Amino acid sequence: MPQIKPTALRFYGSSNVRVTGISIINSPQCHLKFDSCQGVMVHNLTISSPENSPNTDGIHLQNSKDVSIHHTDLACGDDCISIQTGCSDVNIHNVNCGPGHGISIGGLGRYNTKACVSNITVRDVNMFKTMTGVRIKTWQGGSGLVQGIRFSNIHMSEVQTPIMIDQFYCDKTSCTNQSSAVAVSGVQYENIRGTFTFKPAHFACSDSSPCSEITLTGIQLRPLTVPQYHICSSPFCWQAFGELYTPTIPPISCLQLGKPAGNRVLSDHDQC
Repeated sequence: MPQIKPTALRFYGSSNVRVTGISIINSPQCHLKFDSCQGVMVHNLTISSPENSPNTDGIHLQNSKDVSIHHTDLACGDDCISIQTGCSDVNIHNVNCGPGHGISIGGLGRYNTKACVSNITVRDVNMFKTMTGVRIKTWQGGSGLVQGIRFSNIHMSEVQTPIMIDQFYCDKTSCTNQSSAVAVSGVQYENIRGTFTFKPAHFACSDSSPCSEITLTGIQLRPLTVPQYHICSSPFCWQAFGELYTPTIPPISCLQLGKPAGNRVLSDHDQC
């Protein structure tokens, strides 16, 4: 009964919080959660639970600002770090993630809600045997804006899909098709290298609200050719616009250069 499973440690409406030097092991659900907090510092933390334990996010952020997470080891059955609506000015660095689902922004916009996330930096991170690496995921039908995101100096080892934007996120068998979406703009990928076991990059963006200003620099992702892995070595793009600053391995030629027609991403509906 996941709805009644407790979070191991939760801070709500708190300011100037420091969590350091502790271990959280086998939480029934999320290990560490910050909701409506400001001025958060997490470092020298260890989180550990089995990779098949459902909904055991490592660190969950929601409606929180001025957050720093560094020098931390995260192993869990869901997102190592989950960044939800209302978060801004989040700096994550020198983190080890795996197993788990990677570091994720979202899912955002569920139940046709408005979601706003901005100024997120994830750098100097190691991912090991995670489902995704760095991911942005939004539900159909939402509104709002994800902007000012930087993923830099990230090493991937046996990661299924290292780079992902999914504006059709659905954790059920099927979800209703809806035209509106949380807009995604200004996402930088720099020096992301290592091995993947399924697909190097997946950009699935909305027809009505395409992803814009995606930039890629120093991307080198190679398939790990092990018999048990079904590899799709070609990146996938749909309604994704941006620029390749350097050649990528493998080539991400499906990214559309420039900006989407009509600059839909900057409409008043999406402004936060």
